[in-house]
Amino acid sequence: MHTIDLAYVGRGIHEELVAYVADQEGYFHDEGVHVAVRDGIGWDTERLRSCATIGLGRAVLSRLTHGIEWTVLSVNTHRPLFWFLGGTGVTSMADLRGRRLAVHAPHTAPGCFARIVLRQHGLDPDHDLECVVRAPGDYQMDLRKLRDRSIDAAYVGSTLDPEQVADEEGFHALAWVGDHFQIPTVGVAVDPTRLPIDSPAVQAVVRANRRALKTMAERPDLAIGHMASFLNRLTVAELQRHYERYIGPYFTADGRVDLDTAQRALDAVAVELGVTPVPPQRIYQPAV
Repeated sequence: MHTIDLAYVGRGIHEELVAYVADQEGYFHDEGVHVAVRDGIGWDTERLRSCATIGLGRAVLSRLTHGIEWTVLSVNTHRPLFWFLGGTGVTSMADLRGRRLAVHAPHTAPGCFARIVLRQHGLDPDHDLECVVRAPGDYQMDLRKLRDRSIDAAYVGSTLDPEQVADEEGFHALAWVGDHFQIPTVGVAVDPTRLPIDSPAVQAVVRANRRALKTMAERPDLAIGHMASFLNRLTVAELQRHYERYIGPYFTADGRVDLDTAQRALDAVAVELGVTPVPPQRIYQPAV
């Protein structure tokens, strides 16, 4: 049996769900590969290069800024699962002007996406609001700070359901990033200078990933059951709503990339980072 490390670089169903399905349903075993799923959140890029990675956003940013030859072999979704969550006095994106927003650092993939969406709403993230930079986590400290009003809004990921939190806490779900900015954002990528694309272990992971995507599309009940392992505050009805709103319509069933979407996204990210864009064909390998 082949072996490989597969690293996620963020928590929540955004990064972890598809690999979790592949593991729990035995798809890695069926493909003859032993996969060690590794927490790469705190790893530097050099260490991450020794693994296959789920975090396509981080891989693409390091490709644009440092020329690392990351190649994306399978894409789970083009809609990043991040949300702007407003406190009790913030009911719209426009209300963020002059407020304090807890958000990822600008040079990270989620932080870069946040800045692009803020600009789409006419907000300069460096001048029109106070960006309180914090490291990614499960966002529980953000909820605590929203309650005590030491921040006014938070940019949160998929360790929680923003609508459920908003209803429970009296907060407001302001915007889903996926509605405003699309980019191939999670899946399977490797640095081929460290892990050859045609190696049996890499190809086995890609096949298992695509099989998991197909299963999630064809078996919503199974996908929702696995989502409960991550979002265990939600009822079955809330899990189904979350699946129908964010997962079912937008996660691919075959791992294929939309190159037109990728081109627009790479151009926008390059502008935000002040770097030269790269043609998507140099990063994203079409599924076969």
